[in-house]
Parts: sequence; structure tokens; C-alpha cells
Amino acid sequence: MTESTTHSTESTSVNFFLDGNFRPVAEERDAQDMTVIGTLPDDLAGTFLRIGPNPVHIFSEEKYHTFDGDGMIHAIEFERGTARYRNRFVQTEGFKLEQERGDWVYKGMNSMMDPSPSRVPEGAPSSKNLANTAFVYHNKTLYALHEPSQPTIVALPGLETLGATDFGGKLKHPFSAHPKVDQQSGEMMTYGYSFQAPFVSYSVINRDGELVHTTPITIEKPVFMHDFAVSSNYTLFLDFPITLDIKRAIAGGPALGYEEAHGSRIGVMPRFGTDADVRWFEVKPGVVVHTANAWEEDDVLVLQASRSKTIDIIGAGTQAGDALAETHGQLYEWRINITTGQIIEGPLSELHCDFTRVNDIHACHPTRYVYGALFNPTRPFTFDGVMKYDNALKKEDTFYYGADRYGGEAVFAPRLNANTEDDGYLISFVQDEAQNQSECVIIDAQDVTKGPVATIVMPFRVPYGFHAGWVGQSG
Repeated sequence: MTESTTHSTESTSVNFFLDGNFRPVAEERDAQDMTVIGTLPDDLAGTFLRIGPNPVHIFSEEKYHTFDGDGMIHAIEFERGTARYRNRFVQTEGFKLEQERGDWVYKGMNSMMDPSPSRVPEGAPSSKNLANTAFVYHNKTLYALHEPSQPTIVALPGLETLGATDFGGKLKHPFSAHPKVDQQSGEMMTYGYSFQAPFVSYSVINRDGELVHTTPITIEKPVFMHDFAVSSNYTLFLDFPITLDIKRAIAGGPALGYEEAHGSRIGVMPRFGTDADVRWFEVKPGVVVHTANAWEEDDVLVLQASRSKTIDIIGAGTQAGDALAETHGQLYEWRINITTGQIIEGPLSELHCDFTRVNDIHACHPTRYVYGALFNPTRPFTFDGVMKYDNALKKEDTFYYGADRYGGEAVFAPRLNANTEDDGYLISFVQDEAQNQSECVIIDAQDVTKGPVATIVMPFRVPYGFHAGWVGQSG
């Protein structure tokens, strides 16, 4: 008998991702005139966004996976010394269907092979667009992303859901949760992976929001390709050993699994190239979930990312006895000479981090600084602080949130009229678990070690989530 649950936001759960500050919240709320410790910068103007899973109707609490939760956006608008908060569900077709039914319709990732009869009505999508993973802002449009699905347009500042888009019928493949926007060219590069050939498809969308180029990318078997990278002239695909295997799932194993024998290689293709143009470079076996940036130095293509030795996607690090040091990534660099084929690779920092990112204005071009969230060494999917890595000085600066305080992805927000790459702020939600208090911290990116210049004491609990984004006032 399958458990059907409308999850309580106040109860405890045997599932790590339904307990503590992972518990979903039920209400959509607005708040102004919030308590601030310190002073909100008057040169900070724009919207900080954080998205994540917030399940309403759950097929099985025991089998629930954090990837299954309905997308909810938490946003703070900054306007020269003031802040306004709102949170909203992303109302995809699947979300609205379950709301109308008042119960689950879609089973979830760990329940794909459950023999219970399907509840998906005729004419409804066969799978649920969760729109719960990340954002991209392009051509004055904000998209909420879920990589098996089409992107969902969300309005600013009110966060109203405007609906999914296939770019005028031209998008024929899933849309990555991590497309790359080159703000110099105005182009957005994206891709999608699937269980069926072609296992990867790639597209370019021009500065006007028109999809103008698509090509398949040939790889041996389907893999979980959560992120990729783009430089000014090249696109890089990561064929790494998190494989997708339906037969494995039918046999009772995980659909996604680490398969070291698959090896690791990086595919390099001109931005508007085709499958025939891809050159593959073998690298040391490992796992990359999130990249930071890529750029070119003459004949050398530089890629920086968070790399781990292995990973547990299905368990997401929650299994007893997991070696977290093996699954937690480190900032890592590959230097690929595309003329000679020589590859130099290795870690840049001993610190364990993920959610690596750069100042979005400089994405796809040389960057001096990388920002990352620092893993807690003993608790899975938990971040203790923030890191700023300096490529010129080959060192990192850190700030730790303190005992029983955990954050997430820190996004870079440039100051108004910024004139250097790190002239701005790092913004993240933080949860004080001892006090059950949510906060939003604003850290001067030029002096990370000093900690927050301002902390917003949130009037409502903000659950842990996935990725963050920033849309500047001038955007």
C-alpha cells in the first residue's frame, strides 16, 4: 500500500529532506520594514532570488527525494537601503493539477518503478515540470528551471507564473538548469540530456530571445550532465560517470549511479559548432555537478568547477556511513591546450565547496574571483559559510556563519556603478537552527572575512533550497 501525504510543515519526519529547515512552508507571504542588523547598503539595487523544493502533495514520505519538491521562489527586492520580501510557488501545469485534485498525481524520482496505478489524467503532462532548481535571466526575462522540462517564465517583481515556453516551437529538447549567458554577446547557451538518443542536445538563443542554433551531441550512453561551461568561443560538455540506466532501475537499483568505469572526458566545440566539431579530452575520473566559469588564454582553455571523487545523487549524501569527504567537491581547474592536446589539472583549494559561481557580468570570460558555499564536513547537504577564491593570489578568503548556522548558494550582486570585478556583495539566506530563525546576510565581496555588513532578520522561516540568482535594477 502506498503512502499518500500532504506534508505538515510543523511535524518531524524520518526523511532528512522533510525535517528541520528542509520542511516546506505552506503560505505565500509578503513583508516590508523587516528588522535589519547593521545597515542595508544604499548602492544595492535589484532582486535577490532563491528557488528550491517545497512539496505540497507527496506520494510517499519515505521515498520522497529533495529533487521532487514543487518549486518555490523566495525573493528580496533591494532598493537603496530598503528591502521587501515575498515568496511564491511556481505554478506549473503539474502543480496546478495536484492543487485541483488536493492530492498527489506524480509519484517522484525514487518511486518511478512503483507498481501503483498512475493517476496522471489523459491529456496531462506525463511528468511534472517542478521548476524548482535554478534561474536564468536573459532578454529581460526571468526563467525558473527544471532540467527535464521547458523553462517557466516568471514575472518580476511580483513572481507571477506566466507559463512554460518552447521558444516559438523551436526548443525540441529539455532545457538545462544551468544555461550560460554571455553578457558581451547577449547570447544564451543551453542544452538538455535524456535517457534516449541523442543523449545530449545543444542550442543557442540570441540576444533577442530567439533560438537560432541546435545540434545533437553524441556520447556513448546517457549521463547526468547537470552543468556545462562556455567560454567566449567554445562550449564545453562534461561526459562524467554519473550514468542514467533504466534497466538498473527496473532491477531495483538507482536510475542514477556513479559508474567509475565510464571515465571522465570534456568535449570542446565552437559555440555555433555541430556534433562533428566536438573534440573530446580524457581527464582524471571524478564528478562535477556545478561549474564556475570557463575562458581562453591563447591556445589554453581554462575550466574551473567544484569536483568530487564520487557522489550519491539518489541518496544525496544522507545514507549512514557516507564518506562525505569523497562526495563533497573542491574547487578544481583544468587547463586544456586545444592545439597540443596537453591537459594540466588539479585542485585549487583544499576546502570542500559547491555552488561555485562568478560575477555573472564576466561569465564566459576571464575571471579573477570564484565564490562558493563551504560544506559542513559532518552533515550532508549543509553549508557552513562562504568562500572567495582569488585566481591571481592563489588563495581563498572565508567567512563561517557560526555554530548551528547554515546557508546556501551565495550570489554576487554588483554595486551600482561598480568598476571592478569584485565590487559588490555576496547575498545568501542563512538559518540559525538553534533559534529556528531565518536571515538574509549581505557580505561585502571585497572583504569577505569581515562578515555581513547587514543581516535581515526574516519574519518567516525560509527553508533550505537550491540555487540563487540576482537581477540588477538596470537589468
